[in-house]
Amino acid sequence: MEKDKKFILWFDQVGNDDVALVGGKNASLGEMYTTLTPKGIRIPNGFVVTAYAYKYFIEKEGLLSFIQDTLKDLNTEDIKDLQKKGKAIREKIIDSDIPKEIETEIAEAYKNLSIAYKMDEADTAVRSSATAEDLPGASFAGEHETYLNVVGQKNVFQAVKMAMASLWNDRAISYRVDKGFDHFDVALSVGVQKMVRSDKGSSGVMFTIDTESGFKDVVEIDASWGLGEMVVQGKVTPDSYLVFKPTLNMGFPAIVKKSIGSKENKMIYFSGKEGPVKEVEVPEKDRNIFVLNNEEILTLSRWALEIEKHYTERAGKEMPMDMEWAKDGITNELFIVQARPETVQSEKKHNSITEYSLSTNEKPIVVGIAVGTKIASGKAHIITDVKKLHEFEKGEILVTEITDPDWEPIMKIASAIITEKGGRTSHAAIVSRELGIPAVVGTGNALSILKTGQMITVDTSSGTAGNVFDGKLEWQEEVHDITTLPETKTKVCMNIGSPESAFMYSFIPNKGVGLAREEFIIASSIKVHPNALLNFENIEPKSLKNKIEKATLGYENKVDFYVDKLAEGIGQICAAFYPKDVIVRFSDFKTNEYSTLLGGKEYEPDEENPMIGWRGASRYYDPKFKEAFKLECRAFKKVREQFGLKNIVALVPFCRTPEEGQKVLDIMKEEGIERGVDGFKVYVMCEIPANVLRADEFLDIFDGFSIGSNDLAQLTLGLDRDSGIVAHISNENDPAVKKFVSEAIAKCRERGKYIGFCGQAPSDYPDFTRFLVSNNIEAISLNPDSIIPMILAIAEEEQKLGN
Repeated sequence: MEKDKKFILWFDQVGNDDVALVGGKNASLGEMYTTLTPKGIRIPNGFVVTAYAYKYFIEKEGLLSFIQDTLKDLNTEDIKDLQKKGKAIREKIIDSDIPKEIETEIAEAYKNLSIAYKMDEADTAVRSSATAEDLPGASFAGEHETYLNVVGQKNVFQAVKMAMASLWNDRAISYRVDKGFDHFDVALSVGVQKMVRSDKGSSGVMFTIDTESGFKDVVEIDASWGLGEMVVQGKVTPDSYLVFKPTLNMGFPAIVKKSIGSKENKMIYFSGKEGPVKEVEVPEKDRNIFVLNNEEILTLSRWALEIEKHYTERAGKEMPMDMEWAKDGITNELFIVQARPETVQSEKKHNSITEYSLSTNEKPIVVGIAVGTKIASGKAHIITDVKKLHEFEKGEILVTEITDPDWEPIMKIASAIITEKGGRTSHAAIVSRELGIPAVVGTGNALSILKTGQMITVDTSSGTAGNVFDGKLEWQEEVHDITTLPETKTKVCMNIGSPESAFMYSFIPNKGVGLAREEFIIASSIKVHPNALLNFENIEPKSLKNKIEKATLGYENKVDFYVDKLAEGIGQICAAFYPKDVIVRFSDFKTNEYSTLLGGKEYEPDEENPMIGWRGASRYYDPKFKEAFKLECRAFKKVREQFGLKNIVALVPFCRTPEEGQKVLDIMKEEGIERGVDGFKVYVMCEIPANVLRADEFLDIFDGFSIGSNDLAQLTLGLDRDSGIVAHISNENDPAVKKFVSEAIAKCRERGKYIGFCGQAPSDYPDFTRFLVSNNIEAISLNPDSIIPMILAIAEEEQKLGN
């Protein structure tokens, strides 16, 4: 019998050429099972009830004309009408009998699957697979149903029928109308796949692209306890891991980020009246540990690269992938259970950049994880029950606990989405990206803070924290075409603070990072004074110790927490701009800033003038801080040696004398990061007049200068830039300041050393930019929002100078 006339096909009988016969999901499973299992990627076996079987069933039972009649005059924007017609079709299909000839073949296949796994009756996942899904431009994310822990022949029959009926879910009908698919050109096949016992283990999703920015050099993994539906549906905030693809391919264990999720609930097998699965609470000890160990993260990532490589070669173009994985809690084996092309970020072109900016002194009333980089205002509309969807009006902002595919008819008319639960790969996050609207997910408290009818503004422009403000606020939008920007001789680099925004900013034209600040990572990700972690066992009072314990979840060794989190933050920035140089400045908190960290007051003195006190290099060799500085060195070592990110360049701030510079270099050498070894470069900030006056001595021991104009101006003009009284005097355009800058540039050029400028002055003063270019500066590093206008200004100045 011809393949396209069969009711049942096994995974090893189908591949990516069979989408019309078995749907995108099942075609992909068959393709992987056949081609990737031999490469060591574990994929559970199964069989497919074909699209031909679906059509045979629909026609033989006389259902086709019923469906056509029911859909006459359908208006998908009339939610009540859509719900009524969809329900009628589904009920009609479920009430009909599957033809005996199809039932017989399903029963035989199920029996053989059970025998293959040495079981009387195999536990299976019954998955819908539409013939137009998982194609570029048509993700159908979760449009059709999956049924878990389906055991026994009778239950398999029923689940297959219900899966077929899900072709007529309200959201699927609506989606086909939106995408221009004819309802009757799409059919549905059903995969019956052996379940992985992740109810006793863990599961999640995995992408070979950053789902937020479209940055293609990372594998992104989300992980939670129990069956995978909790992560897919956004019912939990999962653990999140990032692995850098280029250096993973070179053999480095390049896990550049690990963050622990709350994971409060999980889904497990169940045999009672509630159904084959149920949700239960996760014990607190399991919430506070990472779901996957490093080797498991790396194994999944290597599999992801192998899968992406296979699909890319087959398609003849780059093909980022969206996968689901599961870990069997009985055998401790990892499996891939689904794979499909990623259809949102991979389709975007980065030829232009739209910047959204909101200036306000207001504090956000709700904060969560940002999805997208836009801003929107509208009336909040709280909906917690799918039966109330018809009350939602176009342009409102949806506020709910979680979303699932049933909510898509209203999500597509919302101006923004806010959810209490879920992470970056939850249903709400995936759909909002596809729709191009901002979302704030995992807020934890939106339902108790916001009210229906309340005017609010949703801001995700930073790409990190998603903020919700009370009222309708004004914001700006600016579109930049980056394809026509001129090349400049002067290297235009970027200043970066937040690691979370680095992937997004990497698309702005740049020659690397001229200044990455550790302070943001320490303040936002670590939050604890390094000495408090070094002396954790002796911390008093107990309330402080408990706060530190809470801030360091997942880590028994608190020193490892500091090193890992600092390395991960730095690593994300280095990965975003790899292989271009990323200049990372060691910590430059002042005493008043360090004291605000948990436990900081115990280790920081009170200084009358912290701005010119115990800061920068002077801290690093001081016995009171030396061990803490060694942790920063270990983080650098981890970035270079474990992540494989050799593009990191060290920058020593506020170094008053060459002698103390040497002391710092000696400690770095002790910790295994030695200037000149394996291409490692160390620059020093030029921000003290002594740096210029003793330039040759500094350049004897360092590889170059990075000029910091704020401190250079305050120390040249003899003022405290924290003082509002004399702040008006501080001006980098002052002739004395510019004289020091000119001398520093000339000396570095003479010595063949790096000379860059990372201060604020070029962004604030166009004349200062022209001055730097005319003095032959090598690199200017700017805040991301200044890059594009400054490239134009620099190009114009270079043209005038004939460069």
